[in-house]
Amino acid sequence: MPQNNFTFFFISWLLGIAGAWFITNYGRKLRLLDNPNDRSSHRVTTPKGGGVGILITFIFISLLFSIPKYFWISSGFLAIISFWGDRQELSPNFRLSAQFIAALILLIPFITSIPVPHNYASNTPNITKEISFFLCFVLSVFIVGTANFYNFMDGINGIAGITGVVGFGLLAFYAYYSGTNPDFATLTVCMSFACLGFLPFNIPKAKVFMGDVGSILLGFVFAGTVVYLSRSLLDFFCAASFLFPFYADEITTLVVRIKDGDRLTRPHRRHLYQLLANEYGIEHWRVSLGYGLSQLIIGVSILLIKDIGILAVIFALLFYFCCFIGMSCAIRKKLLQ
Repeated sequence: MPQNNFTFFFISWLLGIAGAWFITNYGRKLRLLDNPNDRSSHRVTTPKGGGVGILITFIFISLLFSIPKYFWISSGFLAIISFWGDRQELSPNFRLSAQFIAALILLIPFITSIPVPHNYASNTPNITKEISFFLCFVLSVFIVGTANFYNFMDGINGIAGITGVVGFGLLAFYAYYSGTNPDFATLTVCMSFACLGFLPFNIPKAKVFMGDVGSILLGFVFAGTVVYLSRSLLDFFCAASFLFPFYADEITTLVVRIKDGDRLTRPHRRHLYQLLANEYGIEHWRVSLGYGLSQLIIGVSILLIKDIGILAVIFALLFYFCCFIGMSCAIRKKLLQ
């Protein structure tokens, strides 16, 4: 990675610190407060929106390193709405609509660059275009789903920040050494450093929470980066695996809640990480660090077997997912005894 980029890594770290410090000290005046309830994992009213420094880092680096405009415009648009949501309650329908609009904006380059075969007769359906538009729909669901998964998983001290450091660090390694896009490599390193700057304000005791402006932005940018860096299905699975613990926990929890007849829009604390921190009483930072370590181990292992092929990667991810399901079921079953 170019030597002069280290200056921007340092600036990103400082911006992560500055954003968290500012909200810690002025969040109450700005009405950026998270009041605990029976579904919360904290018991003290705490400022939220500390991820604003991560947003500033993202916009600053995107403009400086020529990140595609549709990428940073869509992400910035969604982050601003999320910051608004940190100040006042927004309806789920409004939030979801804004997220899909942002995802479609991000995907505009893919939609407009769809190849149209020249040998098609005028009355022949354009199969290539139809498949591509369907793929864009699938990718928009992936992007919006990842943004929400990241937000839902931001429920205990340190978990969103540590996951951001590891996940974007792995994406940076992948982007740089696969030679796909050096600007995205720089952006992802800077996002990792911004998360690192935020962390001391959130762990071990939370002075400030990241808020939607940070967590939704991180999930959205992570998923968008996966899409932009992927040149094949193998690339996609490898890059997406860098957020594996969040996907695994959210999917298994979703299945449990559907099975139990829960209303999915209702707040809850049934994720595995919440059970470990609340019902089992394990300190937040220990649970968060455990998720980060498993994320790093899984990500590195996927990188090591990538050259074997896509089947090896898929089987490895299925194995990890089965292990997670087994652990989740054992822990949940023990709580019922």
